Amino acid sequence: MRYDFSQYRVADMEHRLRVARFRPLDVMVAGVTGAGKSTTLNAFFQKCVAKVGYGVEPETMELGAYRLNDVLRIWDTPGLGDGVYSDLKHRRKIIELLNKTYVLEQQRYGFIDLALVVIDASSRDMGTTFHLLNDIIVPNIQRDRILVVINQADVAMKGRHWHQDACHPDEVLMDYLQKQAISVQQRVREATGVTIRRPVFYSAEYGFG
Repeated sequence: MRYDFSQYRVADMEHRLRVARFRPLDVMVAGVTGAGKSTTLNAFFQKCVAKVGYGVEPETMELGAYRLNDVLRIWDTPGLGDGVYSDLKHRRKIIELLNKTYVLEQQRYGFIDLALVVIDASSRDMGTTFHLLNDIIVPNIQRDRILVVINQADVAMKGRHWHQDACHPDEVLMDYLQKQAISVQQRVREATGVTIRRPVFYSAEYGFG
């Protein structure tokens, strides 16, 4: 018997489109406190949807959802790095969200379609970030649904090699950021055996990247 695989692909796509009509694309944004999750969200929406913290106190303490339109919803999660008790509580909330499912047409689907992990380019202490990636994100969602981004490119080298007028890094800073992206990718692979996409870098504050 000969199968018509072209018809199978059409049927599969039609099924995916039916699923998409029932719910938006759900993106979870995670990161350590101070990585710039709220600034990233505000830049993405082109308006203030999340309160930005400029002091030592984090602004995002609970899960929050923001809709861009009928097909995209973004979940802001509490940042890690505020203490052992807070981190345990926030870790539990993130894992619960990653493991949340729903049933449609007798099939079970993961609620979160993409985990977006925001890293602070200026931070030298990456321990909490790699704990978030290696112990929380990677074990609880498929590798092809993980996207790592490096924010605050403008202060990655303490503000050096950043062209303030052009809002753009020079060649030295670009090389530094590219090496940082490769390093993050390698460290996740070494710790988990999972190869994530190479992180992209940007500055939400200045609209670069």
